[in-house]
Amino acid sequence: MPGKPAESGQQSVLVVDDDKAFCAALAGSLRRRGVAALIAHNHDEALAEAQAWRPSRAVVDLRMPDKSGLEVVAALKRLNPEISIVVLTGYGSIATAIEAIKLGAVYYLTKPADVEEVLASFTREASSILKLPEATSPKPLGELEWEHLQQVLTDCQGNISEAARRLGMHRRSLQRKLARGRPQQGAAAESSA
Repeated sequence: MPGKPAESGQQSVLVVDDDKAFCAALAGSLRRRGVAALIAHNHDEALAEAQAWRPSRAVVDLRMPDKSGLEVVAALKRLNPEISIVVLTGYGSIATAIEAIKLGAVYYLTKPADVEEVLASFTREASSILKLPEATSPKPLGELEWEHLQQVLTDCQGNISEAARRLGMHRRSLQRKLARGRPQQGAAAESSA
């Protein structure tokens, strides 16, 4: 669905996510707040919209078919170095957050995130998402495994088959681990007690 050009002085946000319902809902919420919203569902659509309308901001999902959200971030920054980008994903990890910031994102949010969180993220300090836990509280093994899986997946540009090969596991096993999502810290603490 093509977007509308921003009127002079009006903020514009490009929403890039392969989940069409999510895109429509977030774009609608942005428009109700007076923000011009553009929609794209993949890398190529995102670049086409960015070239046509020159949005000042973008919200980019990390996991998409074909090219990853990190590739979209890099391409948008090459096209317009001044664009502010927030990466939004259901599969967050410190490794992918760091990679997104290195590529030029200003913030990194995990889903679900509402429109107010998204808008506030454009003005937050990127360093605030990279605060590490205190040394007195070591991470549970499940959390460390999750971050390692995310790092390998990032290194493989989201290719699950290649990531599984590098990890020495079956592709379906990796898919099951990813489908379970990030381990809950409370559940990990209970199971270790």
